Formats: sequence, C-alpha cells, structure tokens
Amino acid sequence: MRRPRAVVVSAATVVVAGAAVAGVRSLLHRQARIARRRIGKPLGEDAVNADRVWGRRHEGEPVELALFGDSIAAGLGAQRRKDTLGARLAKGVARHAHRPVRLHTAAVVGAESSMLAAQVDGLPADYRPHVAVVIVGGNDVTHRVPIPAAAAHLAATVARLRGRGAEVVVGTCPDLGALRPVPQPLRTLGSRMSRQLAEAQADAATRAGAHVVSLRRAVGPFFVAQPDEMFSLDRFHPSALGYRRTAEALLPSVLEALHSGVRGR
Repeated sequence: MRRPRAVVVSAATVVVAGAAVAGVRSLLHRQARIARRRIGKPLGEDAVNADRVWGRRHEGEPVELALFGDSIAAGLGAQRRKDTLGARLAKGVARHAHRPVRLHTAAVVGAESSMLAAQVDGLPADYRPHVAVVIVGGNDVTHRVPIPAAAAHLAATVARLRGRGAEVVVGTCPDLGALRPVPQPLRTLGSRMSRQLAEAQADAATRAGAHVVSLRRAVGPFFVAQPDEMFSLDRFHPSALGYRRTAEALLPSVLEALHSGVRGR
C-alpha cells in the first residue's frame, strides 16, 4: 500500500528538482544578458598592433617571441602598443637577455581553445619562435565549452609549438570571479568554472612540456583588490597596469623557457 505513495513522492521530487534547475538556468541566462549589456564593446574588437622588434639598442640576433590565445594575449584594452602584454614581455626579455626581441602576435580577440590550431596554422612555414606564450580560457568558460575538450586543444597546441622547436609558457585561465559587471550568482559560478579549467589546463600543459603560470594566483588578487586600476574601460579586459602586472607574473617563466631553449639548441 505504501509503494504507490512512494512513487508519487519520488515523481513529485523529480518535478520540483527539474523546476528548480530550469529556474536556475533561466536566472543565469538573464544575468549573462545583463553582463553583456554592462560590458558592451567600448574597446572594439581589434587590439593595438605591437608587432615589431623591441630593444633595438641591444646587439645580436633577435629573440623570436610569439603570443597565442585570446584578447589578453592580443592586448585588447591597452591604448598604446608599448602597454600590451606582448610588448611588456618583449621589453622585459630584451632587458634581461640583452638581446633585441621580435614580437609576433597570433592571438585573436574572442578566441577559444579550439581556435588555437588555426593560429598555429597561420604561422609562416619556416617560423621558429624561441618562446611561445599561450593565454586562453576565458571564452571557453563564457561559452560553456567542456573543460576536457578545452584542455585537450591546449595540450595539442603546446605539442605543435614544441614540435617547431619553441619553448612554451602557458598562463592559465584567469579568475572570472574578479569581473564586477557580472552579477551574482553568475560571477561565483564563473569563478568556480574558470578555476576548474585553469587546473585542467595546468595539468594538460605540464604533461605536454610547457612552463605553467597560474594567473589566478599570480595576479588575480590585484584585479580583485584594485578593479578600477587593473581593468580597462570595459571593466573586463586589463588596463595598462593590468597588463604590466600580468607580464611581471609571466616574465620569470618566459626567461626560464628562453634559457632552456638556448641550452637545448
């Protein structure tokens, strides 16, 4: 006699749970629309072109430095080319290595990890970077790309770049919880997903032979504590100061990678 009632209770529980999940999804979709409206595209979709030889006062053959990934690697948000991430890294390498640095930016604004392959495909056939820096992941989180798939694309890219003779430095996915324009609870969810992706990226990139830098740990606290200074006009991409901090976090690994590559060649 109790079994039919148990079935009814179970069915009711499933219905309530399903309604709750649907309600949460609806809330998150509404909050995503709010975030997109708040952020907008005041910076456009084209980063400042910083590709050139930096540190020309130094002698010797230029170090070949290449950047792959999304808008952070491309430098969107910097108003001057010397303030982009690539230029900051190039100047830092030139200063420490006492050699000029030729910067090549293959990164594309809006790129997901699945688009890294096309960036590598676009390189000249004879191009051999000494160091390749890869920063990607934010768009994978916002577009809900499965974490294993995103990490696999990253690992494949690291392997291809190493096949070209490059040492690779991967800056893992930043903490999206620092984005103030994103309302709660979507911001908390984004923070958790970006952290999970960063961990998967670190594991996959390390196994593929890359040097790994956790941007969440290295610069995340600055973006949380100083959002007005660290973010650019859209409150989503780094400012000149944000890129300076990010470059400072990456530079030790870039220099280590360069020295490793020099020893291996």
